[in-house]
Amino acid sequence: MFPAEVTDFFKDQKTPFYYYDLDVLNATLKKIKKHGLSKGYHVHFALKANNQPKILKVIEEAGLGADCVSGGEIQRAIDSGFSPGDIAFAGVGKSDEEIELGLKHDIFCFNCESPQELEVLNELAGKQDKTARIALRLNPNVEADTHEYITTGLNENKFGINASDLDEVLEKLPELEHLKLIGIHFHIGSQIENFAPFEELCKKANALNDHIEDKGFELSVINVGGGFGINYGHPNDNSVPDFERFFELFEENIKLKDHQKLHFELGRSVVGQCGSLITKVLYTKYGQTKNFAIVDAGMTELIRPALYQAAHRIDVLTSSKPEKNYDVVGPICESSDTFRKDISIPEVKRGDLVAIRSAGAYGEVMRSAYNLREANPTIYSDEIE
Repeated sequence: MFPAEVTDFFKDQKTPFYYYDLDVLNATLKKIKKHGLSKGYHVHFALKANNQPKILKVIEEAGLGADCVSGGEIQRAIDSGFSPGDIAFAGVGKSDEEIELGLKHDIFCFNCESPQELEVLNELAGKQDKTARIALRLNPNVEADTHEYITTGLNENKFGINASDLDEVLEKLPELEHLKLIGIHFHIGSQIENFAPFEELCKKANALNDHIEDKGFELSVINVGGGFGINYGHPNDNSVPDFERFFELFEENIKLKDHQKLHFELGRSVVGQCGSLITKVLYTKYGQTKNFAIVDAGMTELIRPALYQAAHRIDVLTSSKPEKNYDVVGPICESSDTFRKDISIPEVKRGDLVAIRSAGAYGEVMRSAYNLREANPTIYSDEIE
């Protein structure tokens, strides 16, 4: 929950708005540095999770690199202080203009996802008389045990190069003289809370690493992606994910060669718990079988519940009444504009403030202007006196 002075500050702000607790973010980064960076691991923050400049500046100053999936994200990373030499560019559909931007800035690595992309990148690099460093995004066919919309490492997903196509790609690479293979890249999904898929990923990565090096290539980068989940149900007790166990798992299971470094692309686990969506109750409706708390935030501010059926914790900040069951819903003209159904929270009235927790990742970054909704300014904890 939030201290009384923070809640009092919220009362004077126009809702809905995003609030970021920088103490939580810094505590998270401290754990990543202690258990990851201190071991020589490289961590690239996934801008697709959150691209707020102030958040990015804190992350860059902590020593993380950037993982980008668009030209806009590459530019935002550079504008936020990230060195191009710490930027990895992933994505199954990189446009020519986005590739050219990456080449212009001589970014660290292009994570390539198809044979045709390799040919296009080679051609564009040749036009700039440059050599692009690449990692092959390989599809390990690991079941991530997560929502079907955010699993990315199966053979039937659109992402990555399947193992059956790998040898053909390796045979073709020497002909692509403007590409330099420096590594292999994996990403099996998002919001993974069970460690077993990561252990399986390590086994597949080890085998593919050996296979490629046996073909005569030297890989300096083993990039295992991200996907580490957060605890949406109990953000107060679990504000920082268990990075000690996460990094320890890879230390125990990945088999690096002397010339190799381990890279990660973490997003949600870095910023998820530091952000909340603060909203106000507009109306309450009491029916025969349902009670509704209608708030002024909607799927335009936080689409995850509508898109993924995500269940965020909801805290009422200004009521200590006995609990009632509500469907907490937004004002958008869509039946899917629902944050939680049949949730037990303190009884609310018009004007009560509500916090939708664990919204720092894939929250504000996915905000839309549907229904011509205007965005209110973001608030950070260091702005509250």
